[in-house]
Amino acid sequence: MNETLAAILLGILEGLTEFLPVSSTGHLILATELLGFDQREWEVFNIAIQPAAILAIVVLYWRTFLEVAKGLFGLEKGALNFVRNLLVAFFPAVLLGLALGDVIETMLGNAVLVCWTLIIGGVAILAIERWANPPATGPGVEGVSLRTSVLIGLVQCLAMIPGVSRSGATILGAMAFGVDRKTAAEFSFFLAVPTLSGATVYQLAKNGAALTSNDLQLIGIGSLAGFVVALVVVKLFVEIVTRIGFSPFAWYRIVVGIAGLAWLGLR
Repeated sequence: MNETLAAILLGILEGLTEFLPVSSTGHLILATELLGFDQREWEVFNIAIQPAAILAIVVLYWRTFLEVAKGLFGLEKGALNFVRNLLVAFFPAVLLGLALGDVIETMLGNAVLVCWTLIIGGVAILAIERWANPPATGPGVEGVSLRTSVLIGLVQCLAMIPGVSRSGATILGAMAFGVDRKTAAEFSFFLAVPTLSGATVYQLAKNGAALTSNDLQLIGIGSLAGFVVALVVVKLFVEIVTRIGFSPFAWYRIVVGIAGLAWLGLR
C-alpha cells in the first residue's frame, strides 16, 4: 500500500480510537500488521501523531483551558485543584515510563498481546459497568479529590500494556472510584494532554535524529487526519457514554480481540 494512504488511514484510526476505551495503540499495532508493515518502522509514527488528538481536546475545550489559566493567575481554588489533579494523575506514568521504557517498547510489537488485552479489557468494562454505581452528575474535574486523582493516575499506568486503552483505564477507573461518567470522561481527556505530550516528546527526542523528511511528511499527514476525526469523535463519545454507558465498546473490544487472534493464528 502507498505510504501516504497508509498514513491517512492510520491517522483516521488514531482519531477514532484515542479517546474511546478501545485502545488506539492496540488498533494501530493491529492495523500495521494487517497492512503488512514492519512494526518497528511505524512505531515512532504511531506515537508522533498523538499530538493531533491533543490539539482536538484543546480546540473543543478551549473555554475550560482559558478559564483555568485565568483562575491560576487569580489563585482561584477551582483552577488550582484542576491543575493539581491532572499533575498528580500524570506523575505515576512518568516514573513508570522512564523505569520500564525498554520493556514497554518490546510489548509494542506484540500483536497477540494486544488481542488478549482487548478481550480482557472488554470483560473488565462489562464488570465495572455492572457493579460500579457512580453518581449521575458530579462537581467536575476540579472537584475530584486528591486521593482519587492519584488512584486514576495509577490505573492509567495499566495502559502502558498495548491494548489496555489509556482512556478506558482512566475513565472506568474513575467510575470505579465514584466519579460520574461525564467527569470521568473529561478527566481522561484533559489528562491526555500532559500524558500524550510527554510520550511524544520522549519518543521524538530518542528517535528524532533518525527521522527523514519523508517520515516527517507522513507524520504531518497522519496528524491532520487524526485531528479532524478526533474533533467529531470526542463530542459524540461524551453524548454516548452519558446516555447508554460503555457496554457497546466492551463488546466491540471482545469481538476485535477474538477476530484478531483468529486472523493471526491463520496467517
